Amino acid sequence: MISEQSWADAQLLWDFNQMHHEPRPCSVAIGLGSHDLGVADTTVNLYKRGMAPLIVFTGATSRTTHDRMPRGEAVHYRERALELGVPGDAVLVEPRARNTGENIRFSRELLAETGVGVSSVLLVSKPYEERRSYATARKLWPDVEIVSASTPMTLADYVDSIGNSQLVIDMLVGALQRLVVYPQQGFLVAQEIPAGVVAAYERLRAEGFTSRIV
Repeated sequence: MISEQSWADAQLLWDFNQMHHEPRPCSVAIGLGSHDLGVADTTVNLYKRGMAPLIVFTGATSRTTHDRMPRGEAVHYRERALELGVPGDAVLVEPRARNTGENIRFSRELLAETGVGVSSVLLVSKPYEERRSYATARKLWPDVEIVSASTPMTLADYVDSIGNSQLVIDMLVGALQRLVVYPQQGFLVAQEIPAGVVAAYERLRAEGFTSRIV
């Protein structure tokens, strides 16, 4: 059983890990590959709302997507976008990236090679990965504006979609830990983390939600 305190702490991390940006028109929308096809759906929705004239899907495969997305995350995302009515010439694929840093770096290189001018990026991720993705992009692509986006949903909705409460809280703890340790390794920009969020993170670690810790 997960205690009420742990659920309250998880909610704090869930809220903090999102940037709460208002979507606005950008030069390009970049959908970060993962096991979650909802990222593709949300990217398509933003495209159809006129928030970007071009989509880049980025991602190879990982241990969590190899079986489900054997052709690669970005390729499956593109196939999903085409099913949803996006024209093929509006979707670029970056199929090599295996982490968030590579997602950003390789997408930037692809857009430069294609001759697309970029002043702003609508960066679409899983909800709990918004802040880390934003911090990574600010580190690796500092001269463009980054607007974060994800599928609007509550923590309870996300738990239902994954079907594993323990795993979701583990992922929240892992995402927060990376915000703490990755700036020291040069992977992302440092961000101020409120004391209450740090305390919640430490309580969850002490309770054993640690499977996604690096």
